Amino acid sequence: MVQKAKILLVDDRPENLLALEAILSALDQTLVRASSGEEALKALLTDDFAVILLDVQMPGMDGFETAAHIKRRERTRDIPIIFLTAINHGPHHTFRGYAAGAVDYISKPFDPWVLRAKVSVFVDLYMKNCQLREQAALLRLQLEGGEKDSDEPKESAGLLAELSARLAAVEEQAEALTKQLNDDSADAAAVATAAHLERKLTGLRRALDALEPGAGSASSVPSQN
Repeated sequence: MVQKAKILLVDDRPENLLALEAILSALDQTLVRASSGEEALKALLTDDFAVILLDVQMPGMDGFETAAHIKRRERTRDIPIIFLTAINHGPHHTFRGYAAGAVDYISKPFDPWVLRAKVSVFVDLYMKNCQLREQAALLRLQLEGGEKDSDEPKESAGLLAELSARLAAVEEQAEALTKQLNDDSADAAAVATAAHLERKLTGLRRALDALEPGAGSASSVPSQN
């Protein structure tokens, strides 16, 4: 069973959190509440999240400060942050949000469909990355097993075929997602993330091809960045 992605919702007003949950419930993912920047940082210590929806105006640690802490941590620096704000901001205020590491900046009241669509993109990217890590882990196991059990070519070939089939499914999904992003004129950050995912998939495909009989020794397999 595919594990659900976690989405972190950060807002000091319970009614706003309830509204976000109502909008995003259709995505059928795990929604995690945080009523302050401090509570959000605590949640990020133990759980992995696909995307963070972060309110700008909060008492104590505001959204900008919270984002700065998130981006300083190696574990969380790559999590996409979507800022939500009720402030009638100008260009300087928007620039501050992007400078803090946000991938998007949405003013309240926002269009529920647009917000759900934007979050869905980052959830899809997160799930594809999880699948990619799984394929990489299986590949490492194959390499280690190949060194220890070189006298078992049939089992090795079977595992290679299974890995190749799984990778093909991820490649197909990633290609469809990239096409959707291009068709929808999506955010530059989402497009760049999708391109990075496709590059990693290409590297993994080359690694699998290098393990095929007659393709050379396993030691020639390129590393994954």
